[in-house]
Amino acid sequence: MKRLLLFVVLITCMIGMVFAAGGKEQAAPADGTELSFWTFQDLHMSFYEKMSKLWNEENPERKIIFKPEVLPFEDMHTKLLVSLQAGTGAPDLVDIEIGKYPNFLKGDVQLIPLNDVIDPVRDKFVTARLDIYSKDGQNYGLPFHVGASVIFYNMEILDAAGIDPYDIKTWDDYMEAGKIVKQKTGKPMATVEVNGQWSFWPMIAQQGSDFLDADGNVILDNATNVKTLQYLKDLLNSGVAVAAPGGNHHAEEYYGFMNDGGAASMWMPMWYMNRFTDYMPDLAGKILILPMPRWTSDGARSAGMGGTGTSVTNQARDIELAKDFLMFAKGSEEGNLVIWEDLGFDPPRWDVWDNPRMNAPNKFTDYYLNDDIFGMLLEIKDEINSVNVKEKLPAVIDRINSSVMIQALQQQTKSPAEALREAAELVR
Repeated sequence: MKRLLLFVVLITCMIGMVFAAGGKEQAAPADGTELSFWTFQDLHMSFYEKMSKLWNEENPERKIIFKPEVLPFEDMHTKLLVSLQAGTGAPDLVDIEIGKYPNFLKGDVQLIPLNDVIDPVRDKFVTARLDIYSKDGQNYGLPFHVGASVIFYNMEILDAAGIDPYDIKTWDDYMEAGKIVKQKTGKPMATVEVNGQWSFWPMIAQQGSDFLDADGNVILDNATNVKTLQYLKDLLNSGVAVAAPGGNHHAEEYYGFMNDGGAASMWMPMWYMNRFTDYMPDLAGKILILPMPRWTSDGARSAGMGGTGTSVTNQARDIELAKDFLMFAKGSEEGNLVIWEDLGFDPPRWDVWDNPRMNAPNKFTDYYLNDDIFGMLLEIKDEINSVNVKEKLPAVIDRINSSVMIQALQQQTKSPAEALREAAELVR
């Protein structure tokens, strides 16, 4: 009798659990499916929060509860790698920076291919930006931008020195103009990263060089790169440039320095536009964006640099929902327009470039002196050289940031040729 009673109790409990589970399942769509997201950039989080609200408005039957988390750059990528290797603890969606991305394409890839959601509009993308986050024909990440490198000129300083930036055609012109700026205003023409790659990499890429070749071989110490690093050293030693406060163009000290009118110009990929608007408000109405100077009379004036590939991990609780939302956010026409309007990035879908919203007033058109920011980009779109993102890239960038720039530019304990050769040999 006791056994029968126990059996009845167990059956009753199990039935209750089934109904309870069924009740939760029915309630889930109304509340939404939780999608966790990791990023290293506050601005990216704000973009996705906006797109999640738009998604819920347009997809009431597939609502999401967006759960973003901003983590320190290195910590996030390390935590992600460990979580994926362990098979637990990873988010549904994650931003992976271009220099770290090859680490996540080694061996058995723990990210979900996105080809099926990309294919319907693949012909509308700048395909080179999709290729960066791909392996063996599978696309694992969606880009934020083309990343065209440009120069940001502080016209208040240049006007005081009597310099017209449109007259600066080559990097030799830039050096000479910088000497005049220094002489007449006491301010440097430029800032140079001494523990980062963003001053050096665009300059070699616009010449058709790179850290790695198309096959992934290390070419860090080639003649073009040595010459370019020497040019940066000459800028610093002549006083035309100063080392970026904090060592790079993303340091808090740097934002304060530039906000106070610290230097007449700097070059970075176009995605840096929102760093000016968000972190250097006092420069509003003073900054003009122009193409980079050429190295030769017919050389390229830009390079496609940097990037963040947003991916779906294989631990996502609803893979199809995560893929569809990601494509909505970064792959739809609306998403690409918002990428421009809210982030100031040059969107990777070329079919929005002539959309009237690309020239409509926003915080970027209000901040910068350009009459037509995107018209300037269209002018150089065929001169945006790409870079090679291969397995050894993280190791190369680590050597660039931890030794090459410090030894050749900051401490100047080694010549550019020596610093590059030593780093290249270590990575090889």
